[in-house]
Amino acid sequence: MTAYKSLTIIVPVYNEQDNLERLHKELQSFVNQSKIETDVLFVNDGSKDKSQVIIEKLCNETTAFNYILFDRNYGLSAAIKAGFDTVKSSIVGYIDADLQTTPMDFNLLLDHIDEYDLVTGVRASRKDSFVKNATSKIANAIRRAFTKDGMDDTGCPLKLIKTEYAQRIPMFKGLHRFLPAMILLQNGKVKQVPVQHFERIAGKANFGLWNRLLGPLLDCFAYLWMKRKYINYKIENKE
Repeated sequence: MTAYKSLTIIVPVYNEQDNLERLHKELQSFVNQSKIETDVLFVNDGSKDKSQVIIEKLCNETTAFNYILFDRNYGLSAAIKAGFDTVKSSIVGYIDADLQTTPMDFNLLLDHIDEYDLVTGVRASRKDSFVKNATSKIANAIRRAFTKDGMDDTGCPLKLIKTEYAQRIPMFKGLHRFLPAMILLQNGKVKQVPVQHFERIAGKANFGLWNRLLGPLLDCFAYLWMKRKYINYKIENKE
């Protein structure tokens, strides 16, 4: 059992109406079996389908479920950061709404959260297309060369972060690719844990070649600029 007592799982949502009912069942199953007290926070990133109607229904049915609704689409990084800024729990988690990873694997990550400040999944036996897998591997190699974060799969949508570290991460587009690197900038410790991966069975992926390869390359230069300007401090005492 971890020394940390509460977890909030952030679920960014953009046009995922066909996945939400199944997602609700799997998240509720995890909440019931989680090693610590767990809540769920949907962040609706300006969906244009019926996602919001379904989210409100699910939150009304389950007290552990809450939501944030953006006024328009801002992107995945903004949704994650809004969740970070909102949670009150001691640990914050993140999972995609497409259920290509399972919430039950959060318990695997929780086994390491006492010792590490970020624990991220690594998708074992990925069930994606050849093109998606190839571009992901190239993008991860480029990112590692820039950040030296040692991570094999920062795109894995299954992470746990101590909230005090998550809330110190500055906002920028492409943030979700650099979460381990941003924890390392705070002198935090990170760890990878193999997790399950599944095919997407409903909905449509929102990332193309630009998002998976060219975008991350440009974001690496933004990260290098931020690394040079980053301010890190620790308060020893206060009254």
